[in-house]
Amino acid sequence: MADTITIRTDAETEHALDVLTRDGSSRSAVIRRAVLEAAVRRERAAAMRREVLRMHIGDPDGIDVGAELSRERDGER
Repeated sequence: MADTITIRTDAETEHALDVLTRDGSSRSAVIRRAVLEAAVRRERAAAMRREVLRMHIGDPDGIDVGAELSRERDGER
């Protein structure tokens, strides 16, 4: 048997549920779908972050970006 979850809704959440149930879907079904879709998005984002961290960023080009920005700021004053 599945667990039961109780949520407190506000006006914004009620509006979202109204939008999501206009096609006749039950509130339970749209909430389950939203939770599953949110989990997929989070897992996909985490996988993309891991991939970015694994990427080779190339060899240093000898430019000190911090020093360059500091010089540019000093020149603007």
